[in-house]
Amino acid sequence: MKALLTGASGTVGTALTRHLHNKGHEVVRWDRASALPDDYAAMERFVRAVAPDVLFHLAIASQPTGRAQESHLVNVHWPSELAWLTRQLGVRFVATSSVMVFSDDARGPFTVASIPDAQEGYGAEKKEAEARVFAQNPEARVVRLGWQIGTDPDDGGNHMAAWAEAQMQAHGQVEASTRWLPACSFLDDTAAALVSAAERRPGLYLVDSNDGWTFYDVACALAARLERPWRVVPTHAFVFNQRMRDPRLGVASLAARLPTLGPGRANIVRSDD
Repeated sequence: MKALLTGASGTVGTALTRHLHNKGHEVVRWDRASALPDDYAAMERFVRAVAPDVLFHLAIASQPTGRAQESHLVNVHWPSELAWLTRQLGVRFVATSSVMVFSDDARGPFTVASIPDAQEGYGAEKKEAEARVFAQNPEARVVRLGWQIGTDPDDGGNHMAAWAEAQMQAHGQVEASTRWLPACSFLDDTAAALVSAAERRPGLYLVDSNDGWTFYDVACALAARLERPWRVVPTHAFVFNQRMRDPRLGVASLAARLPTLGPGRANIVRSDD
């Protein structure tokens, strides 16, 4: 398979690139310098020249350059244009989205039938992008992701382990809610799931390895797995069942990578009791 990736240097993109290379696939990184998100003709020339079998769209507006309305351009307009372009060229299109399409007031766990309700910020942009992608290309695959978990806390990446290490450095502790069940998965499992989605029928897919553990559970187990002396402090302020359920991609449970996890919790109390 020949895969073209936007966001290839990001946290998920790096893991996906490694996974594709390990499976013997060819990977081409999107050249944003010569094919800007708002230059359709340049994007078409670039994709035609690469001639990929599949285009994985992972890029988000994480490094602002000062352009007007850049977040909307990158997070909404760009995936919409790529969806149309891949439809015209007959290229499989896989776009990543986020569990953040659901607000903190939504009631999880979420399924493919759950209706996104985010009204502002990144979640609202991702919600709009999903709708545009499917309108432009009914053959697209959209994959919602949760918080990613890496195994190198010192790499400065956008993942749970690096966040926890940063919290320890800044505050001397890692606060973790015992009443939040986060949607999350290890990067290697996410990469495998994205490739699996590319090979499946078009539609919406959800990637989440959390079978029912709180953030406190996960943080403690991750510290043990990585042998980090994190001081994980339980809190109760954030109450949210953010989990996503979708068995089709066969994503491994967190317990497969965090052996010290205890029994999971299927539900959490939503009141302040």
